[in-house]
Amino acid sequence: MTTAHEAAKPLRVVIAGGGTGGHLFPGIAVAEEIRARNPHNRVLFVSRGNDFERAALTRAGFPLEAITVEGLKGRGVWNQVRALTRLPRAVLHSARIVRAFGPDLVIGLGSYAAGPVVMAAWLLRRPVALCEQNTLPGIANRGLAPLADRIYTAFERTGGGFDPRKVVWTGNPLRREIVQAAAGPRRDPAATRGETFTVLVIGGSQGAHGINVAVTEALGHLLPRERFDFVHQTGAADEAMAAEAYRRAGITGRVQAFYDDMAVHYGRADLVICRAGATTVAEITALGKAAIFIPFPHAADDHQRLNARCLVAAGAAEMIAEAELSGAMLAGRITFFASHPEALQGIAEKSARLGKPDAARRIVDDCVDLITRRTGQRANGPTGRRADGLTG
Repeated sequence: MTTAHEAAKPLRVVIAGGGTGGHLFPGIAVAEEIRARNPHNRVLFVSRGNDFERAALTRAGFPLEAITVEGLKGRGVWNQVRALTRLPRAVLHSARIVRAFGPDLVIGLGSYAAGPVVMAAWLLRRPVALCEQNTLPGIANRGLAPLADRIYTAFERTGGGFDPRKVVWTGNPLRREIVQAAAGPRRDPAATRGETFTVLVIGGSQGAHGINVAVTEALGHLLPRERFDFVHQTGAADEAMAAEAYRRAGITGRVQAFYDDMAVHYGRADLVICRAGATTVAEITALGKAAIFIPFPHAADDHQRLNARCLVAAGAAEMIAEAELSGAMLAGRITFFASHPEALQGIAEKSARLGKPDAARRIVDDCVDLITRRTGQRANGPTGRRADGLTG
C-alpha cells in the first residue's frame, strides 16, 4: 500500500524574470517557501543574468540560467523591432532550458525577461502562473495573461483586464525576516505619547533624492528637537549630505546608504516616509505601519501613485506628490502625527487590515493545487504539509 509520504512528488519549478528587486525578491520569497516545504523540491530561476540577479540568487542559494532578451517599452522603434526579431531565438533557448529541467510549473514574475520562458512553457504544455505586484500590470503580464493558468495579484483591485477566473488575490510575497516580524508584537503609537517619535525614511536600495532633500529641509521645522529620532536610508549619493543636515539641526539621525536589517527598523518606527513600490507597500501593510507615500514620479505607467492611492482610499496611508513636496509641508505632517497618536494608530490599523504577510504560502498552496489537478498526482513531497498546503 502506498503511503502519503511515498505518493507525494517533489516539486520542480522554474521562476522566470527579475531584473530589479521589485520583481526578483517576491520570486525569491516564493522559492524559499517551496524549498522550505521539502529539501527535495527544486527551483530554477531563468532571466537575463545581470549582476544584481546573480548576486541576489547566489546569496539565496538558487541556480540561475541566463537568456538573451530585450525589453520593448520606451526603447524607440528600431530597438523594438530588433527586440522582436530576437524573441524567437530567446523562446527556443528558453524551451531547451524548460525541457531539460522538466518543471511541474513555470512562474513568471512580470518583467520582460519572463516573456520567452512563459511562452516556451505554454508551447510545451506546462502549467503557467504569473505574479503581478502592482495595481496596474506591466506590458509583460498583460501580454502573457492569456497563456496563464493562474494570476496572483498583490492588490485586491488590479487593472489590466485579466480574466477574473484566473485571478487569485494573494498579496505580494515578502522576505522571510519581514514575515517573521509581522507575526510578532506591534508597536502601539497611542502608547508612546510624549516619548521619542521615530521616523523611518526609505527610498529604495538606491535612495530617493527628492525625499532626502525634503526630509533634511523639514528638520529645521521640528520642535522640540529632542522628541524626534530618524532612521534614514539615503542611498550612497546623499549619505554625507543627510548626515550633516541632522548634525546641524541637532536631531538624532541614524543615516546609512543602505540597511540590511529593515525588519528591525520597521518594528521601531512610528511613521514611515517612503516611495510606493510594490514591495515597500506590501511590507508596510504586512507590518501594520502608518506611512506617508511619496511616489516616484517617473515610474512606469505611474504605477507607484496608483499603488499608494489604493491605501489612501482605504484610509491606510497618506500620499504627497513629489511635485508638491516641501520641507515645511513634510514637517507639518510629521508634527501632526507626533502629537496625535490616535490618528497614527487609526491609519496603522487600517494598513494592517490590507496586509498579507503569508502571501508566499498562499501562492505555493495554490500552485500545488494547480499542479495536482493538472497532473492528477500529489505534489510537494515528504514535508509534513499536505498537497493543499495544510499541516498534517
